[in-house]
Amino acid sequence: MRIELLTSIRTNNFNDDQMMEKIQNMWKEAYRSLEGKSDTVYGVYFDYESDFKGDYSIGVGIEDAENGKIVIPDQSNYKVFKVASSDEEGILKTWQKIWGLEESDELERGYTVDFEKYLPSGEIEIHIALK
Repeated sequence: MRIELLTSIRTNNFNDDQMMEKIQNMWKEAYRSLEGKSDTVYGVYFDYESDFKGDYSIGVGIEDAENGKIVIPDQSNYKVFKVASSDEEGILKTWQKIWGLEESDELERGYTVDFEKYLPSGEIEIHIALK
């Protein structure tokens, strides 16, 4: 699968005081490009410096087989986490669960390309690349 990014930023979960503001502005910018479309939208995490404590790039995109510059490798090597989309903090809580699993050695992340998948139905999934 290939993803065409509409916008992206570089940040850090723990050392960037403006992380939330940057991410919110990135999504606002992307949604202006998506008005009137009902495609599945992807939040793509890539270009990891190290692990979840290091710098990384995040972007918003849509599937585009011809122009997509971000390649999602074999999806069978991903663990999928369903997000409680009815919970306002569902995405954050799911990421905290992922980080906890990693810290307790129950999840071996590959740190290649991870992504959040926002389906037109309102469902959200987080796909984590495994080693």
